[in-house]
Amino acid sequence: MLPPGKLAIYGFQHVLAFYAGAVIVPILLASAIGLNEQQLIHLINADLFTCGIASILQSVGFWKVGVRLPLLQGVTFTAVSPMIAIGLAAGGGTEGLLVIYGSVIVAGLVMLLIAPYFGRLVKYFPPVVTGSVITIIGIALLPVGAQDVVGGGSSPDPTNGKYLAYALGTLALIVIIQRIFRGFMATIAVLVGLVVGTLVAWALGDANFASVGGSAWVGVTTPFYFGLPKFSVAAIISMTVVMLITAVETTGDVFATGEIVDKKIGKDDIARALRADGLATTLGGVLNSFPYTCFAENVGLVRLTRIKSRYVVAAAGVFMIVLGLLPKAGAIVAAIPHPVLGGAALAMFATVAVVGVQTLSRVDFNDHRNIVIVATSLGLAMLVTAQPNIAKAVPQWAQIILGSGITLGSLAAIGLNIVFHHIGRSRGAAVAGTPGHGEIRLSEVNQMSKDEFVAAFGQLFQGPTWAVENAYARRPFSDTQALRRAFQDALFGATADQQRDLMRHYPALGSEAVADGRTGEMSARDQSTVGLTRLADEDHDAFEALTAEYERKFGYPLIVCVRDMHSRDEVLHQGETRVHNSPAQEHAAALIEIAKIASHRFDDLVAGANPIHAARLQRYENLT
Repeated sequence: MLPPGKLAIYGFQHVLAFYAGAVIVPILLASAIGLNEQQLIHLINADLFTCGIASILQSVGFWKVGVRLPLLQGVTFTAVSPMIAIGLAAGGGTEGLLVIYGSVIVAGLVMLLIAPYFGRLVKYFPPVVTGSVITIIGIALLPVGAQDVVGGGSSPDPTNGKYLAYALGTLALIVIIQRIFRGFMATIAVLVGLVVGTLVAWALGDANFASVGGSAWVGVTTPFYFGLPKFSVAAIISMTVVMLITAVETTGDVFATGEIVDKKIGKDDIARALRADGLATTLGGVLNSFPYTCFAENVGLVRLTRIKSRYVVAAAGVFMIVLGLLPKAGAIVAAIPHPVLGGAALAMFATVAVVGVQTLSRVDFNDHRNIVIVATSLGLAMLVTAQPNIAKAVPQWAQIILGSGITLGSLAAIGLNIVFHHIGRSRGAAVAGTPGHGEIRLSEVNQMSKDEFVAAFGQLFQGPTWAVENAYARRPFSDTQALRRAFQDALFGATADQQRDLMRHYPALGSEAVADGRTGEMSARDQSTVGLTRLADEDHDAFEALTAEYERKFGYPLIVCVRDMHSRDEVLHQGETRVHNSPAQEHAAALIEIAKIASHRFDDLVAGANPIHAARLQRYENLT
């Protein structure tokens, strides 16, 4: 929980980044089914009001509802085409709107009921899937930002040099602030860019605040404002399909945010997120709004600012509730020129894609199957993103899938992962010595030459390979535990000089060399567990001071098995305690930490290395 002032500023920054995407769905729907201007204003107010409630539900949560991550909720774009079709089929106008609300309410209840079962599918979302989905989300959103850069959907003009100047100026200001400033100022770079860009546009006559004077001060949305909902079986089925598709997108956003805030995502987290989606969607139908999902736009803002507090999103939710009750305040935010918003959006959306690339860096691309999964899903997503009208080439029921590059790409990544990794007899992955999906089988290990063995297992330890070479001499291995013991015996059976030399090759905790990948993938994987690869400046300084003091005393870096820790503070506490040890005791302590690190890496690498874990996993898979 941040101080109130910072909480308000960071929350308002989320609102500005989110606003245009939040109101576009009611604008598109009202235009398509023939609603008048007053009805549209009420839809926008209701949308913002419910967005605020939904965001608080997701970020703060209660009981088993809400994933408790900094995730903002907004109306899903996937629902636009189906809702227009439902509304027009019911005759358009308010009659069509009532049928839409009936389907939205029921679809939300269905999502509430199936959320725990969908959460059990988390085993089908390994890094090759989540990385692909997150990358697709970021890249597929870039055209939305580009559309704003050229003036927005209502009046695009790609040849307008002033539009381009506003967008690039806003983007440049955000980059400059990020480069020059640190701390608080750097974290509100997007907010400053939007405010300064809007003021410049207003001074030059390109930002119009005339609508503010004509807006009411207070506008309360009441349940069933347009009348009692009407229920159609066909409409309900269509909207339920939409919710299932958005569940995939929500799952991708949850994994993306989990990566950013260093939280491991499990099936219970997915279930809580989807329950919040379902409850917010049902509430939306009651309060004259539409289906809700996690908004990927704001995931990029979390990564860009590195402000990971979920209460910032809760504060943004409060602001949206206020905007929903104060149409005049909403009109001020709505006056941000599209090109200014587009310049900021380019930075945020591209940042989402970068998070996806970071996730894909953990994938074993020596396994050709993973290349096929990523390439195919990304290609299909870009096809629909670049050629959105291609959806018209298929029947209307299939247009829900082909209407969104995010939807098609996500479904392709999930489906291909199941086909290649879960159906049929596995042909086995490449022996690559990388964690993830290129696990090494024991039968392959016993057939390796010494060079192959060292190449495959050399990364269990940093630097010298003598421990791996000594373990090789103990072949053949009867089981994976015998292989594990061979490495342990080789480590502890070495001379003290060999052991100290090995210790000197381990990287400093929280060092930039680890974050940049210069010390190897395994080191980055180890230290990223509690976010040591993404330290804020003050945390980085604390680790640097501790590790420097430790190395001055003992002559080698502080070595901690970070994967056994629960927080950065716990790592710091252990280091601060150990720095007072005697050299002999610390030599033994460091050696044990090396053994623990090697054991975790071993579990990543060798299939069946942890029989207890494997048995639990098999039981879990049988249950699901």
